[in-house]
Amino acid sequence: MHSFLATTPVPRDLPLPLPVPEWLLVGCLVIFFLVHILFVNLMVGGSMLVVVLEWLGLKDRRWDALAHEIAQTITVNKSLAVVMGIGPLLCINLLYTMQWYSANALTGHAWLLIVPLVIAAFLLTYLHKYTWDTWTTSGRKTLHRLVGITAALLFLFIPLIFLSNVNLMLFPSEWEKVKGFLSSLSIGNVLPRYLHFMAASLAMTGLFLAGWFGRAGSDLTHLKGFTRPELRRFFYKVCAHVTLAQFVLGPLLLFTLPSVGVTAQVYVIIFTGAALGLLTLRVLFGELKRTDATIGSRYWLIVFLFSFVVLGMGSGRHVYREAALASHKAAIKEHTQSYHTALEDFNKAHAAMPQAGELSAEQLFMNCAACHAPNVRLVGPPLTEIAQIYAGNPGGIVTWAKAPGKKRPEMPQMPPMAHLGESSLLKIANLMLQKGAAAK
Repeated sequence: MHSFLATTPVPRDLPLPLPVPEWLLVGCLVIFFLVHILFVNLMVGGSMLVVVLEWLGLKDRRWDALAHEIAQTITVNKSLAVVMGIGPLLCINLLYTMQWYSANALTGHAWLLIVPLVIAAFLLTYLHKYTWDTWTTSGRKTLHRLVGITAALLFLFIPLIFLSNVNLMLFPSEWEKVKGFLSSLSIGNVLPRYLHFMAASLAMTGLFLAGWFGRAGSDLTHLKGFTRPELRRFFYKVCAHVTLAQFVLGPLLLFTLPSVGVTAQVYVIIFTGAALGLLTLRVLFGELKRTDATIGSRYWLIVFLFSFVVLGMGSGRHVYREAALASHKAAIKEHTQSYHTALEDFNKAHAAMPQAGELSAEQLFMNCAACHAPNVRLVGPPLTEIAQIYAGNPGGIVTWAKAPGKKRPEMPQMPPMAHLGESSLLKIANLMLQKGAAAK
């Protein structure tokens, strides 16, 4: 513990009880975060697909029409992502107050930029969505694509800020190395986690759109040239191939994971999720081999399996977080207890001390002895110099002590001592003159 404290900033905890049991907050954090991240995935993955499909639409107009339809879903998903983000944010604030706000402060300006960046991304998304037809027919298609690309880039960058912040809170021993957002990217394994998140966004968006366009009641009148089975097959392929890539990105994420939070339980959760992922992938590729008449019949089975994989990932993330922060949380608890013990001891000692009016001059002078020695300069001038300046004038010392000025630029200014009271200050002043005269 002592070596940990020597290298890690350890704040004191807040003396406030949790509003609900901790286990309930933990459950809410895991579930609320997964719901929030689902809509973030759909927002980010959808924006990436729109950019790619609109570019393909330069040669084949049907891809442009498909990109337009997907763009309709992004604005809805981004609103749900924001609303559903309130729950996990509140939970993490309560469960990891010290670590969370420390990470916020260390990422600095980037963290403060999240709100204006989100506003800009949302406005550009709406502009891209509602000018699709008018800008296309008026010859401003290039400008339209640039707006879409800019919005997508913002949607790609904002999660990186969040991810660096959430990652940074896990490693208090590294906080002293951080000098802002860019340096926080070197802590832990931010970039592998980011690649894993990007791939998950595309996979979840592909699965969502396979169901969205494949449902019986979907209106495909705006998508001339596409059949329902063709759309299902296309988005199944997006989901399947990106999920397959996760079996490369997943081990990269695991092998770069700092060992501080890796436990046997984390490995069990990860490998169980990987096994379920393989089963899901097998069902997904099997679905691609089905005929146009039967493709989509196992859609809800795939969704069910994916849900368990994602739940495992969310649970594993929390188990790792708890293990990584165990030492720091214990240090905070110890530091807080030591502080309260010292405070109680001080209050007891202070209550037993005589009041200022009852103290002797020698006892009162202890307030000054740290800065004023008899004949050696410390922080303030020696008593010999004070006795020379204020000879026969103890009241002058009292006046100065109540509202001191600053005479020596190389020394710190003396703090005011008016809280000791006029009579106590006069006792001190007379003693200082006596000691100063005797030390000459």
